[in-house]
Amino acid sequence: MGKVKGFMEFQRALPLDRGPLERIKDWNEFHEEMPGSELQKQGARCMDCGTPYCHTGFMLSGMASGCPIHNLIPEWNDYIYKGFWREAYDRLMKTNNFPEFTGRVCPAPCEGSCVLGIVEPPVTIKNIECSIIEHAFAEGWVEPKIIQHRTGKRIAVIGSGPAGLACADQLNKAGHIVTVFERDDRIGGLMMYGIPNMKLDKTFVVDRRVNIMKAEGVIFMTSTEVGVDYPADKLLEEYDAVVLCTGATKPRDLNVEGRTYTGVHFAMDYLRSSTKALLDGTEPAMTASGKDVIVIGGGDTGTDCVATSLRQGCRSVMQLEIMPRPALERQPDNPWPEWPKVFKVDYGQEEAAAIQGADPRRYCMMTKKFLDQGTGVLQAVEVSQVEWVMDEGRYVPRPVSGTEEIIPAQLVLLAMGFIGPEENLLQQLQISMDGRGNIKADEKSCKTNKPGIFAAGDARRGQSLVVWAINEGRAAARECDRYLMGATCLP
Repeated sequence: MGKVKGFMEFQRALPLDRGPLERIKDWNEFHEEMPGSELQKQGARCMDCGTPYCHTGFMLSGMASGCPIHNLIPEWNDYIYKGFWREAYDRLMKTNNFPEFTGRVCPAPCEGSCVLGIVEPPVTIKNIECSIIEHAFAEGWVEPKIIQHRTGKRIAVIGSGPAGLACADQLNKAGHIVTVFERDDRIGGLMMYGIPNMKLDKTFVVDRRVNIMKAEGVIFMTSTEVGVDYPADKLLEEYDAVVLCTGATKPRDLNVEGRTYTGVHFAMDYLRSSTKALLDGTEPAMTASGKDVIVIGGGDTGTDCVATSLRQGCRSVMQLEIMPRPALERQPDNPWPEWPKVFKVDYGQEEAAAIQGADPRRYCMMTKKFLDQGTGVLQAVEVSQVEWVMDEGRYVPRPVSGTEEIIPAQLVLLAMGFIGPEENLLQQLQISMDGRGNIKADEKSCKTNKPGIFAAGDARRGQSLVVWAINEGRAAARECDRYLMGATCLP
């Protein structure tokens, strides 16, 4: 630690964002850059705490505490304080294949477990991480590293989300010949079509990294769905190993009256349509323009739907959450270093409040049915308030009589999470599933019940964070390399 009392001298600060009323006019990223001198002050706040929980990466109360890929956070914070950008970049890349992704979209469990965060606002770890990698790109330090020796082993990675890309990147570095299959027309999976452009730019950020991987020798097969366009039984005939990184893409549905009406969609279908239209320069297949929009569900996906609806020119947007509003500060049953379950205003809610005059979220709200006035086209949503009561040892929502109301809506977006991977390919490969509907694969070896087939990411662990997907992709690459070569030097 270079600045012994840095955490006492400097306050937490983040780069300014473009104003909500300005940024909703376009689809560009809304974060501004922070001057290097200010970043040095933020790095100086890292307090050499002795036991840095920020990079522990274990689960507490079902949530990540610290960085799952074990970023060497105190080290590169200190380098930034001292102005050693190249050294900071080198340390960052030891554990993270794609810091430009995590530095933008990770919810930063590292900051939730920062020791300084017990008594003061935590270190701005996520912003420093993003600044390091962008500085490295600007300086020309991020270049393709051509592999000099190939093993001759051929590996198929199914899915090009963060788990698949991390796995492919590591296996390619080990000298194997890696082919990534992606059913969409562009590489990136969740990074490409699941996250809006204003949060993660596709050309400047995602394609930039994919092009580096192509130059390093990774082969990408787009518009190719294994099990449909490419026979599943050919995988183990043509490849020495297979890694399944298909994600948990089955959305949780809402089975209430009127679910099949025109205008009720899964959130991810809506986000995909919007981003694809933006990149193709066409009109989206579904739009919020001129409509009253209701987003059912919270989390990042719900926020992204709110922000996307505003940019498309919706008449109004409301977000319904069945859970109570979180507390403003940590509660006794949510101690450090657990992930802090506290109230936050994300970019989408900030934008909606700037336009509509209030936060669009309503808590403890249950959707009872969709209404169409006999046309089959959504016109409104009937909702009611709920109270959470104890029933057989667990809390359940119970509708509050007399609180029913009807809210106009012509577009409803279901953003209630995901329940597991799609099963078509897994059934063809005869892959065993666990009790939660995910691929059954050993946590350490990543092996499925089929020799030579491994699994990683959300398809194995269930819906989770981008940083966990990278962790799993790296682990699967390491174990796949060990399986093929008898030993591995991959981290």
